[in-house]
Amino acid sequence: MPLFICTTCGTQHAESEAPPDRCVICEDDRQYIDWGGQRWTTLDDLRSDYENQIRTEEPGLVGIGTTPKFGIGQRALLIQSPGGNVLWDCISLIDDATVEAVRKLGGLAAIAVSHPHYYSAMVEWSRAFGGVPIYLHAADREWVMRPDSAIEYWDGETKALHDGLTLIRCGGHFEGGTVLHWPAGADGKGVLLAGDILQVCMDRRHVGFMYSYPNYIPLPAEDVRRVEIAVEPLAFDRIYGFMFDLAIQEGAKEAVRRSADRYLRMIGAERDGA
Repeated sequence: MPLFICTTCGTQHAESEAPPDRCVICEDDRQYIDWGGQRWTTLDDLRSDYENQIRTEEPGLVGIGTTPKFGIGQRALLIQSPGGNVLWDCISLIDDATVEAVRKLGGLAAIAVSHPHYYSAMVEWSRAFGGVPIYLHAADREWVMRPDSAIEYWDGETKALHDGLTLIRCGGHFEGGTVLHWPAGADGKGVLLAGDILQVCMDRRHVGFMYSYPNYIPLPAEDVRRVEIAVEPLAFDRIYGFMFDLAIQEGAKEAVRRSADRYLRMIGAERDGA
């Protein structure tokens, strides 16, 4: 049976004879249903009309994104690490050319995803590389539309992977919203892979904090402070956002602090207690 993919959010659903009646991820306040109504596609159809672009972001970090834009339009990031490569966030399209390219880069040892909007075809990606584990925070378990034995739910505030790679739960955009700290990145100054838990702004000098980006629903002050506190102990000079070229190349840790100050000031919140 086919595995239908929502064309708005790009999430692959479990097997069904007919397209599902609804996409609960898109019905949530943080997303939206396409103006033309709920629509579906399949991986086979995607392979006919789309292809993946693969490009180096910095030594040891490779971006993988689909062209033309599909769904939300995020790109995945592949960290090349001695203990095994990790795919951060995911995309809906996977094809033979992409699998071959990733294998040439060292394959995959694990997948980790920041939040449900980027779950996309994570199970398909895992199976293409031998069923590698997919690390998701347990707080977002309800949003998994295609359950699979490869998914490993983790609890708490941090999860160590290998080679110093660490998942950090920030909450905010989703209760289990997660970022990935790569201490070897940026020439050893440290990198934060943030998806849009910390949304890199278009000025590439600040980050944003939102409950919903497309629907312009802000986060309350306590949630912004929670995100800021979660990343404060980490050493990082660079942040990568959710799409190609959206990054703060240096001074990223101070940018988070500056951005939180600005956000809290604009909503009239007190800094005390942060």
